[in-house]
Amino acid sequence: MQLLDTLHRWTGGLIGLVLGLLGLTGAILVHKDAWIGLPHSGDPLRSDLGSVTRATEAIMAQPGAQGIIYARDGFGLHQTRFGEGAGAYADQTGQIVTRWASQWERPELWIFDFHHHLFAGDSGEWVIGIAGLCGLFFIVSGVILWWRTRRTFRLRLWPKRMSRPAIVTHHRDLGIVMAPLLLLSVVTGTMMIFRPFAMAVVAPFGSIAAAEKSMAPLQYKGGPLAAKPEYAAMLAEARRRFPGGEFRILSLPRKAGEPIMLRMRQQAEWLPNGRSTLWFDAQTGRLLGARDALAMAPAAQAFNKAYPLHAAKVGGLGYRIVMTLSGLTMAMLGSFAVWTFWFRRPKPARSRPRSIVTA
Repeated sequence: MQLLDTLHRWTGGLIGLVLGLLGLTGAILVHKDAWIGLPHSGDPLRSDLGSVTRATEAIMAQPGAQGIIYARDGFGLHQTRFGEGAGAYADQTGQIVTRWASQWERPELWIFDFHHHLFAGDSGEWVIGIAGLCGLFFIVSGVILWWRTRRTFRLRLWPKRMSRPAIVTHHRDLGIVMAPLLLLSVVTGTMMIFRPFAMAVVAPFGSIAAAEKSMAPLQYKGGPLAAKPEYAAMLAEARRRFPGGEFRILSLPRKAGEPIMLRMRQQAEWLPNGRSTLWFDAQTGRLLGARDALAMAPAAQAFNKAYPLHAAKVGGLGYRIVMTLSGLTMAMLGSFAVWTFWFRRPKPARSRPRSIVTA
């Protein structure tokens, strides 16, 4: 038990600040649709084929446009990207509302980049994934260590005093109350970073091989991107394939020969951007293949629920508040763990000098 206590304290001291910042930024991002506050961001969603087609053609006619994240219920702006961090928001008629040349001009973008990549791309994802695994150990070991002191449990939202013993007591008792929510946040977040970990979590739901196969992207080598792709025909075909689906993401190929990808969300899907996907030849606009997210392997469908649970994209305002509390708790516990470990360590007891007895 002493070894577990030492490992728990060192885990908190070394990784607590990263977990705390991830918790804080996650709590902010849960409510980003409410604080972006641009003109037309509160417009009701116009999902009819004609409106979406006209907006798509207007937005993709912008020089350098590479794709669209379509408006959704609760946020009435289309978002387009131009590469190198540049992008724009447009209303649902296709008129540009605002542009940016770098993600640093939009707080929702750089906060998202920090939360997902620590501003370091793939390397940052590895750090976050490792932090997630450490956080999982942190939670499990904390529950085990709390059991020894369960009789002294006192729930406080803030430490009684800013002394090390009071902070440690607060950390222990608040942590045990919030452990289920912290576990949900850490597990779902780590699932999105480390695929082997995710497959281990969803293994009880079905075959991993079948899940991997049903999530694999379409392999296709076609012609170059047409000068003016037939977006109207593609969107019409997508609506025919998934009649009740919402248009969510349109992506032009990143490399020559790759297809145009269109993602849709069916009503039964939890994932806000859906996983029902269609691929079109970039030169001719011909449909190459389609994937129905509701027909994916059970383990793959379980994996698709990780992000909406993590980011509170289901459950309405009540669940957003719950996940906000989880993020703020992680921020508090992580920052206090670092502070007490490095700056409030108990001072070693001074040894009393032995008295010299003379004859």
